[in-house]
Amino acid sequence: MDDLKFGTRSKRGDWAPNELLEPAPIWLFPPNPKKLLKWLPSYFFPYNLLFMVSALAYWQLVVPDAAVLQNFAWGWSLKMLAANLVLAFLWYQSWELPLYVRRRQGNRFKYNHKFPADQQSDVFWFNKQTLDNMLRSLLIGVPIWTCLQVLMLWSSANGYIPWLNFAEHPVWLGVVAVVVPIIHDFHFYCIHRLIHVPVLYKYVHSVHHNSINPSPWSSLSMHPIEHLLYFGVVFWHFVIPSNPVIALYQLHFAGFGAVPGHIGFDTVETSDEQGLDTHAYMHYLHHKYFEVNYGGEGLVPVDRMFGTYHDGSKESDERMKARFRAKKERLKDKSA
Repeated sequence: MDDLKFGTRSKRGDWAPNELLEPAPIWLFPPNPKKLLKWLPSYFFPYNLLFMVSALAYWQLVVPDAAVLQNFAWGWSLKMLAANLVLAFLWYQSWELPLYVRRRQGNRFKYNHKFPADQQSDVFWFNKQTLDNMLRSLLIGVPIWTCLQVLMLWSSANGYIPWLNFAEHPVWLGVVAVVVPIIHDFHFYCIHRLIHVPVLYKYVHSVHHNSINPSPWSSLSMHPIEHLLYFGVVFWHFVIPSNPVIALYQLHFAGFGAVPGHIGFDTVETSDEQGLDTHAYMHYLHHKYFEVNYGGEGLVPVDRMFGTYHDGSKESDERMKARFRAKKERLKDKSA
């Protein structure tokens, strides 16, 4: 594919799409049914539907009966850890291998024209970003994900949190399942703003932002505290009457769904003429500029409400620079 038909490349070689980001039309007022109907398929396909299916398959193939879940045991817990490690490795590496190891499409549609493997930095373990990101994801991120998953399933089986039956509550549980991505986006915005507080950024979130030029394995490369906050999205289902399958979907959305925002490519080519839209641009701009687009995909318009939304335009650049200047002036006044 010719990426210059869809975007522009800077003098440095970085690519940016021609189309600006747009907020999800579910919040438009007055409503715009035509725009909503056009956008709706992208809400479900391909990622959300895929993670729904993966949660259902996981429930059937990996999770034991409720009677077993009522009693914590290392056997079924470690089985889940092993399953999560294998699934995470296969999913993350299925993106990393063609795009960053084999470099099948070069840097076509790549926001940052450089590849992490070509640059070494002492901020990473062994001075290698990909190895650092992979180890942090598999050795820290996935075990924390699994611990929270085990806690959720054990709590559900023992009646400590609501476990609604699909046969008795089909409409309510259908609604909860549909809004899983919205719950994730709102939760992500809240914890993301929190860990950008200077002291938390310095000691916690800076680990993730070391990957200025992210790749798929950067998705879960975090400090353990950030892992706990990030996968803590499952605690929404301790409060909202739900079902453990939907809570698993919430965790799969967090664990596997982190990849699209860190792919680093706007489009993954599937043929000479077609490609898969990754929805990665919004979060890439956050990695590039740090203080914009705190939300995941903009499903909840909180960034727009607080003036931190960046749609990729020059106007957004100017607003962002104006905020930085105002922030510097406030800091000067405080120190004076």
